[in-house]
Amino acid sequence: MFSKNQSGSSLNRQLFETYMALDNWHQFRLRLFIEGIFVGIAGGLSISLFRFLLNESEALRIHLYYAYLIPALRKDDLLPLLSYTLLLLVIGGALCAMCRYAPMAGGSGIPQVKGVILGLMKMKWLRILWVKILAGAIGIGAGLSLGREGPSIQIGAVAGQGLSRMLGRTRMEERYLITSGASAGLAAAFNAPLAGMMFALEELHRNFSGAVLLPTMTSAITATIVTRCFFGNGTSFHFVDLVPLPAQYLWYVALIALICGLAGIIFNYGLLHIGAFYHPKVFRTQASKIIFALLCAGALGFLLPQVLGGGNHLVDQLAVTSYPLAFLLLLLATKYIFTLISYGCGAPGGFFLPLLVIGALTGAVLANLLVNAGLLSAVYTPNVIIIGMVSLFAASVRSPITGTLLILEMTGDFGHLMVLAFASAIAYITAEILRGRPIYDALLQRSLAASPDTACEEEKNMIEVPIASGSLLENRPISELPPMKQTVIVEIKRSGKSLIPDPDTRLRAGDFLYILSESRNAETLKRMGEESNVK
Repeated sequence: MFSKNQSGSSLNRQLFETYMALDNWHQFRLRLFIEGIFVGIAGGLSISLFRFLLNESEALRIHLYYAYLIPALRKDDLLPLLSYTLLLLVIGGALCAMCRYAPMAGGSGIPQVKGVILGLMKMKWLRILWVKILAGAIGIGAGLSLGREGPSIQIGAVAGQGLSRMLGRTRMEERYLITSGASAGLAAAFNAPLAGMMFALEELHRNFSGAVLLPTMTSAITATIVTRCFFGNGTSFHFVDLVPLPAQYLWYVALIALICGLAGIIFNYGLLHIGAFYHPKVFRTQASKIIFALLCAGALGFLLPQVLGGGNHLVDQLAVTSYPLAFLLLLLATKYIFTLISYGCGAPGGFFLPLLVIGALTGAVLANLLVNAGLLSAVYTPNVIIIGMVSLFAASVRSPITGTLLILEMTGDFGHLMVLAFASAIAYITAEILRGRPIYDALLQRSLAASPDTACEEEKNMIEVPIASGSLLENRPISELPPMKQTVIVEIKRSGKSLIPDPDTRLRAGDFLYILSESRNAETLKRMGEESNVK
């Protein structure tokens, strides 16, 4: 039975403020709806600035290579090359200093956002906001194989957190606003409001209550409108005249998704174990790791510039250019290894977009094999590329609905919904059978273990627990719930109505429990509401 042994002014304040919100549920959800609009505006403007700086820095890098570095190298003039190397060293030092100033801004940012939503981590929103914008634009612009989506999601999340702090909201409401900010982040990064909303619900918050759905939806739409004012309505990928894939080729789709499911496990394994590569003493400091990754980027700018940066332009080229199989394999291997090196150095930037590019390259390799074997017409090569992207995403992140919507919005063609959903399901099941861990969950656990100083386990938080059909909590009275110290069921929401928790109250599928507990109990409580009671 859940204990009611709670005391202290902080607890009393949390109880009072939560009761006020839950007791005025209609007004509370309306307030969240309105606040979601402002989160979307703040997140959209912040991410627009980030995208502008990123575009400018990438354009500057390309200009330096083609206007100065490559011509100078052909003339055996080493001065520009030495100057650029010195610039990379300075960039490495600056990135290291910013990561030291705001450690939570390092890496993707998505695991950190998950940790904050669960109440397991803290973020200093203003510090992370400007560091993520500036450091992300500099690092990716310098050529690191990182994506803009992770930084955008964290930028949107801290924008939501900042609004919550300025308005003095409760921690429960703050988590809703952080989730809506994350939704705005992905929507603004890829001009994909549906995928942004679904990612925040499916991957970050992991429930679809009205309280989180309303601000998440409005923030994603608002942020997309804001970014479209600056960058237009164009899609992230440009696939022209995609031909629908005939039904008789669905078994090819299943085969491709199966292979990409295995590739997703390999990708996750590499990402989780790249620390072993940086284990030698030469990489004792983060500065040495970042500088090494930047020097690799500098060299690849001469040898294989296609793998630098996020890689969305490479996907466009794959759709219209028939590359030899050997070159595709070279691109795939180099992009994969360089993505691991770039992410492993700890510089701000995500692997979301590089993951999609690796999926596209995997699809291009498989399409090349099928076409050369006479099993598939070359006209369907773009279809196989997008199937590779959605399958690898579903296997790695374990969010198949988000992956399907994301690729549909990024390509602007919704005629492939059935094929992409089918591929996502096959890849997801493959990863489940192989017992691969969802990458963001694994990274969060690793981050908590490596940096316990960022955790806030002893804080009390209001935790929203949805009761799923067939879960451990379904059809059980409150009096029979498993014991957990320092935990109070504050209220039950059933079909939009409030129920006062009573020992004899029997929980039903579709109920939402609002539980005041220590942050470290959040994941356990959510799992109790999700996991099946059938062993």
